[in-house]
Parts: sequence; structure tokens; C-alpha cells
Amino acid sequence: MGHDTATFGGIGGPGGRDVVPSILVATFAVADFLLPEGFVAPGRGAVLREARVVTEAGRLAWSRLGARVERRVGSHHASYAGHPVLRDVDPVVLVPGFLAGDASLSALARALREQGHRTYRSHIHANVGCTVRAAAELEARLESVVARRGKRVTVVGHSLGGLLARGLAVRRPDLVSGIVTLGSPMLAPGAHHVALTRSLDALVRLSRAGVPGLMALECVAGDCARSSFEGSRAPLPPEVSFTAVYSRRDGIVDWRACVDPLATAVEVRSSHLGMVVDPAALRAVSAAVAAGPSLRQTG
Repeated sequence: MGHDTATFGGIGGPGGRDVVPSILVATFAVADFLLPEGFVAPGRGAVLREARVVTEAGRLAWSRLGARVERRVGSHHASYAGHPVLRDVDPVVLVPGFLAGDASLSALARALREQGHRTYRSHIHANVGCTVRAAAELEARLESVVARRGKRVTVVGHSLGGLLARGLAVRRPDLVSGIVTLGSPMLAPGAHHVALTRSLDALVRLSRAGVPGLMALECVAGDCARSSFEGSRAPLPPEVSFTAVYSRRDGIVDWRACVDPLATAVEVRSSHLGMVVDPAALRAVSAAVAAGPSLRQTG
């Protein structure tokens, strides 16, 4: 059977139009089970709240400038003061969100290192591939860090990265001591802004056109998607701590989907993107990572 076709304005097809495979222009819906009843995608205008990330990043730059000035005048205070420098702590692996790579978490990594934590990249350059494959690659990365450090790791995941972290914590508690999720819609991964829906649609179309390494239809509406979703909803072992950081100002996902009932919920006031650059949000993440051991003891 030949490919269905669709047309764009141009030359080469009937009536002076190009003929192209319909898979390049089709629209693919996210599976219904990824958007359970009770959750909704943020309205189209909600994404405007994400412009606050510029201000949030500015506050980070200003706080770092202030810290440098304090050090020059001999102050013993730092921009992320309030927690002692920790020595015997779990290594921390940082996992980026959808469409992002490790570089997006550089500010968060620096904030954690300033608190005495040893951070590691996930080796995800762009989180746009199959989630099952990404989870397998991340699992291998955790095995490498655990073998090197001799300790289980704390995994901090932003958005989609948090869903990957939660699924791994369920499957491999021998590798994961705790997770911190940032704006991760674990209860309803499909409750996201239409801009993300369009991005997913574009990845699926490119994947079906033969571009390798991208999310396929199975990743957003098939067995692959269901497997990832069910893995991120399974109960966590009691020895794994779990903190879910969320913001009611989130313009990308329904903040209610980020509040897992099995987690210690921590609210911040940043945008979705700003969770990895806003100074107050970074302090919240640093505190959650440091509190992991106590959460495991009392959980």
C-alpha cells in the first residue's frame, strides 16, 4: 500500500502544489490515559507566565554578584547560606526536562555544589527521545556513578526528567537513595500546554519520516507511553526519599499533577522554567536534597 499524501502550496504536484506523505503533516494526539479526569492542560495564555524566567535568572545573577562582593569584604556568608557544608552525602545526578539537555541545569548544579554535594550530569544532550530508551540509558549512568562513588545516588529531575527519575527509583532502589522532582506532572503527563503538544507532534512526524533518536508515536500514545506512565505511578520503596517541588505559577503543566501523594510536597513561586534558575527555588531544591536522609528515616 502506498503512503497517503497531502499537499502544500508550491510546485511539482497537481495544480502547482507539492505532494508530500501525510505522515509529515498529520496530527497525533497524546493518549487519553496520560490525561486522567480532574487534570487540565494550562490555557494558551498561561505560557506568558514563563516570561518570568528572565527576571528569575536575573535574580540569580544578582545574588551571585552579591556573594562575590561579600567574599571580597571578608564576609563568611554565601548566597545559599543556611545549611552547613555537607561531607558524607549521596552523589546527585541531575536530569533535564523535555527538549532540554544537561546544560540547562548548570545553575542548579552549582547551587548544590556550593552546599557540598557532588553532582553528576545525566549525559542527556537533548531530552527528545523515547522515554523507555532514555530511562535505560539513565539507569546505566546511575550504575556508573554508584560503582564510582560506592553509594546510592539522589536523582533530581526537572519536568520530564522527574518522571524518568521516579520510574528508576521504583525499578532500581539499589541505585537510588532519593528523588527530587521539579514541576514533574507525574499524575497526568498529558496535562501540559499546547506548545508542548505541538512539539511532541513535530517529533513524532519527524520520527515517522525516518529521523532517528526521536520520540515515536508509541512514546506518546502507545505501549511505550503506558509503560513509562505506569512505572512513574508505582509505589516507591520505603528506603527511597521523595520530594516533589511544584509551583502554582507553572505555565507549562497543571501544577496539581506535580503533587504526588507519596511525596513530601514543597511549593515554590517560580515559573516552570525558572525552577532551575530562581534563587528561592534553588534553595528549596538544595534543602530537599539535604533532607533526603532524614526523610528516609521517618518515611
